[in-house]
Amino acid sequence: MITVLASVVAVIGTLIGSWSTYAFQRRAAARTRAEAREERLRQERLSAYSAYAGAVTELKRAQITLWFRRRADPRDEETVLAAQLESDRLGAAAETTVFHLRLVAEDPVLRPFMTAISTTLGEIKHADDRRAVIAIEARFEEAVGAFLDAAALGLR
Repeated sequence: MITVLASVVAVIGTLIGSWSTYAFQRRAAARTRAEAREERLRQERLSAYSAYAGAVTELKRAQITLWFRRRADPRDEETVLAAQLESDRLGAAAETTVFHLRLVAEDPVLRPFMTAISTTLGEIKHADDRRAVIAIEARFEEAVGAFLDAAALGLR
């Protein structure tokens, strides 16, 4: 009888040990998967933030080039058209980065910064002189800097 009881206790102990090992391993695997997912999402956000900042900076450059070309010789339609096409192409690329950014990092904190960037970009074509363009460009750089600072806080 004692032998049977000892065998039953040993079997129950083995089953409890096996079950607890399974439960701990399952929990550890789930935690590892969650951490890996969070790191992938963080990397994707980092990539999206960088791509957006780069795309709007390229768009700004193209819009300033277009502004200068229109004032240099408005009758040179070919040069102005080429600058317009480049600006439109980069505008579409910037818009694509906004879509990507919204998919991977829909952060309401970043919205005002993105709006400020867009507003500043829209002001370039209405600039009266070179000094106004320089002032707009400075505001643009501040807006992008503020966006990047806010995005960096979200990544930490």
